[in-house]
Amino acid sequence: MSRWMKVDHNINQYICDHLAPEHSVLQELHKKTSIMEGAGMQISHEQAQFMSVLLKSIRAKHTIEIGVYTGYSTLITALALPADGRIIACDISEEWTNIAKPYWTAAGVMDKIDLRLAPATETLSELIKSGSSGQFDFAFIDADKTGYDDYYELTLELLRPGGLIALDNCLWGGAVIDTDDQEVDTNAIRKLNDKLSQDRRVQAYLAPIGDGIYLATKL
Repeated sequence: MSRWMKVDHNINQYICDHLAPEHSVLQELHKKTSIMEGAGMQISHEQAQFMSVLLKSIRAKHTIEIGVYTGYSTLITALALPADGRIIACDISEEWTNIAKPYWTAAGVMDKIDLRLAPATETLSELIKSGSSGQFDFAFIDADKTGYDDYYELTLELLRPGGLIALDNCLWGGAVIDTDDQEVDTNAIRKLNDKLSQDRRVQAYLAPIGDGIYLATKL
């Protein structure tokens, strides 16, 4: 028998209560970021654990991240990778990413992280030009929403068949179903969600975790 369950605050708390404990450095970084300007850009503990399971399940080794902020999701990825795994982390803010570095060092993963401070489209295009198409296992996109489609197309080119893209904020606080909300970011997410649902280059699923993570496996 099929049952439908609304994931309200109480159910979400139950899920959180049944997650494995976080790495101590992750806890420290999450706590520091939670009181900073733009704290809402940090992914949640349950999203982080979900991502860690995904990374280990596909045995990811070469990954891309678009949107680093203070480095919490980058640290999640680095901890899930094998010793010779690498992340190309794309961001434009030296101020925010400088906050991340001491935590990456404390967790012993600094050597896994290749931070590139430049517009992500430039970094991704350079990777393609250098012959890196089809070489990556995983990409996490959590940056400016109007850029999502460009980031998606470029990372899809860089991904190997069977590789996975995870796009954050694809439910956008429920705004995607509010027809009165015609904000630029909301419409950009709606448009990409519609595209992903019809894109035959991938097998995709919009998971109701956190603010909605759209998962797309390259076929």
